[in-house]
Amino acid sequence: MTAETYDFDAIVNGLTQHLRLRSIPIGMKLFEGVEEMEAIPKIRRPKVKHTTDQIVAQARQLGWTVGITVDDLVGAQCGAVIGLHPQDEEWRSGRRITGVWYKTEADARGHQEAMDVVPYGRYRAMAVSPLTAGRLTPPDICLIYGTPGQMIFLINGLQWTGYRKMQFTSVGESACADSWGKALKTGEPALTIPCYAERRYGGVADDELLMALPPRFLPGAIEGLAALSRNGFRYPAPPYGIQGDAAAGMAVTYQTKG
Repeated sequence: MTAETYDFDAIVNGLTQHLRLRSIPIGMKLFEGVEEMEAIPKIRRPKVKHTTDQIVAQARQLGWTVGITVDDLVGAQCGAVIGLHPQDEEWRSGRRITGVWYKTEADARGHQEAMDVVPYGRYRAMAVSPLTAGRLTPPDICLIYGTPGQMIFLINGLQWTGYRKMQFTSVGESACADSWGKALKTGEPALTIPCYAERRYGGVADDELLMALPPRFLPGAIEGLAALSRNGFRYPAPPYGIQGDAAAGMAVTYQTKG
């Protein structure tokens, strides 16, 4: 396996086996040219204005491969996060969300400046597609939706080898900046609580979180999840009981350890 080649069938099978995901793991890829995006096999193009949340949902809930340009998006906020719209003074001012999500223009500007976004100028199009479709070869990032219980197992899998503390952020509304925006910008895993817009327009369920991460992290995560499973740690975690003898339960897990 190289940095450009992944067995996404095996990866998705592993995620399904260990996490019991309820929706399709998908990929997202940015393109410098519109023609390159439109050349993807079986690509669908929107006929009306959408939010990026809706485009993502069409891939993860319907299994579609969908491509967009900034002209397909309903506003600057969606386009700016993925680098398709300028992060200019009008955008940075936050005037459109002042009094809507934030009391003052200073609060709104602070929000805009806190967002992790792809720098504008390089990319002109974006596409999403189920990982197993094999059409993005490979995607820049992968998007995995799951419950908090599923996400902590995924984090544990990522930390099985090469441990490091994982830190995640929340800008509040426009939380896609904390997931796909941050992962595209930094190349690191990014977990967040989806915002109102993602739930209203993207159909994100009340109990769902979103992890966005480059595909290079997934083989190691699957290896980690498999190792944890062998050690008896499997999703969903079975409740032990709030009044039981915890020492007895711990003895099963750590009986061979010093």
